[in-house]
Amino acid sequence: MSFQPINPKPYINSLIGQRVVVKLKFSGTEYHGTLLSVDNYMNLLLDKDVIELSTIELGQTPDLNKGIKLENEIFVRCNNVLWIGKETSD
Repeated sequence: MSFQPINPKPYINSLIGQRVVVKLKFSGTEYHGTLLSVDNYMNLLLDKDVIELSTIELGQTPDLNKGIKLENEIFVRCNNVLWIGKETSD
């Protein structure tokens, strides 16, 4: 069996302008917000409507009402990102 790596850039670029969830590697913190841009290194810029959920607040189902609403744009350096995905409205 051979392994064929997949380039994540097209997927991440398709998320620009949409609500996303970004989970950080080391702290487990999640950012829920609109993805404004991605650079060639896959650093992320999130819009001013970001909600931060820490690991203490995260359970089986994250409650965005218990998160901290951040007033500024958020820059997330690529090496801190564990995963990024489209936010679902459950």
